[in-house]
Amino acid sequence: MRKLLSVALLGSALCVAPASWAQDSFHFGVIGHSFSGSPDEGVLRRALDESDADNLAFVVVNGIKSASEPCSDALYSARRDLLKEAENGVIVSLAASDWVGCRNKNGSVAIERLNQVRDLFFPDEFSFGASKVPLFRQSVTPKFRSYTENARWEFGNVLFATVNLPAANNHFLQDGGRNSEFEDRLIANKDWLQRIFTFAAQKKLAGIVLFTDGNPLAQPSQRPFLLRGQRDGFAETRQRITTLAATFKGKILLVHGETLKDESNAGIVWRRNLGSIGVASGWSKFAVDSGNAALFTLSDSSKAARATPPS
Repeated sequence: MRKLLSVALLGSALCVAPASWAQDSFHFGVIGHSFSGSPDEGVLRRALDESDADNLAFVVVNGIKSASEPCSDALYSARRDLLKEAENGVIVSLAASDWVGCRNKNGSVAIERLNQVRDLFFPDEFSFGASKVPLFRQSVTPKFRSYTENARWEFGNVLFATVNLPAANNHFLQDGGRNSEFEDRLIANKDWLQRIFTFAAQKKLAGIVLFTDGNPLAQPSQRPFLLRGQRDGFAETRQRITTLAATFKGKILLVHGETLKDESNAGIVWRRNLGSIGVASGWSKFAVDSGNAALFTLSDSSKAARATPPS
């Protein structure tokens, strides 16, 4: 079945067909941040091998390196080559550890490293892996041409999208005058989210799945450092998502990679039509079934997910 799916995906890509396939039910995989404990890429490699052995529409990978690893071209290239070897179509969702900790000689954030990550991991309009999933990137909009990491694609009656929201308080820096990256990305993400929901509504899709590193729906009380007066870097994005969700007729699922206090283990936690779940190291398998009122469920065979209540 996986080979047939791979052929179908590649055939659609080569024919420049719309990136959607008529599937009433299917599964997709999410590989949680594999480098939270150590820089060993073995966890990521095993997760890719295990997910390749399953029948999946695609796999989303959250994070490609640990914070302690160097921000070198050699390491980035090695991780890219690993993802290219996958059988399933692989889409990268950037993590904070991939770029936030990178510094230049002056000690400031090396935006050049972020741009290098963009060049290496988002070079064209297709996923990595043997199953080439066609992608639509925010960078096709001239105003946001640098945001290649934000991508969307369709499968079945669902729209999937990545949004660059790093877990480190959305990369908001407390020191004044140092937040140009945060402020520019805030504008880009606002536009991106609006386009995602508008597109899904116009096509009358049954659902939307957003893949992020940080959890923008978490309450400020779940982040202790905010109690010391620091600004919540996710406040604007949280408001944006909840506002857009309120008028969307389908289901919205947020899949993130952040570990926060007061988390539950109840699977996907829903509040009206908006659900949220965190994925731990390893891989998680999700089911999409148009015949199920919830639309999205965490498969029983998946052991790596952890749920977080949306705000």
